[in-house]
Amino acid sequence: MFFSKQRISRFLIVLCLASAVAGCGYNTIPTLEEQAKAKWGDVQNQYQRRADLIPNLVATVQGYAKQEKDVLTSVIEARAKATSIQVDASQLSDPAKIKQFQDAQSQLSGALGRLIAVSENYPDLKSNQNFLALQSQLEGTENRIAVSRRDYIEAVRAYNTELKTFPSLLWAMTVFRGNKPMAEFTAVDGAQTPPPVKF
Repeated sequence: MFFSKQRISRFLIVLCLASAVAGCGYNTIPTLEEQAKAKWGDVQNQYQRRADLIPNLVATVQGYAKQEKDVLTSVIEARAKATSIQVDASQLSDPAKIKQFQDAQSQLSGALGRLIAVSENYPDLKSNQNFLALQSQLEGTENRIAVSRRDYIEAVRAYNTELKTFPSLLWAMTVFRGNKPMAEFTAVDGAQTPPPVKF
């Protein structure tokens, strides 16, 4: 079989166009978008892990500190609110939804902090093996949350930057014009202010 010069020319043109498209960043936007969505999944998994630890922690503290009903109730309510606010990957470009999620998680963090502080008043609770194990798991989970949030922020930064820089900007204005920048986590109000220390 012999190919005509015209077929060979067409093949070479198609090959050159395919190479140009492959090397021009067409795949970069969807790749970075999927990476950011995956990192968001990691964030949600870590927050869910923390939420799953809370009932056992509350039950343990409740056995030792029944008079701390207000603190226990605030933890239970904060957990319920935090788990009721769900943000799926399609909502990542909505800063208000991300802030609502972040605020609920911050409230839960504050309530947990008060719960751990209350435990200082109960030496028997502080030495309970179950409580110590749960507290250790909670601390580890808080570290995982921090890491997954950092990874998500970095993935969103890369995605958002790609939408604004050349040559991907051309793709963002044409083929991917429906893609919006994703919202990042922001510092919680008062996070920059150091806590007061009293002696």
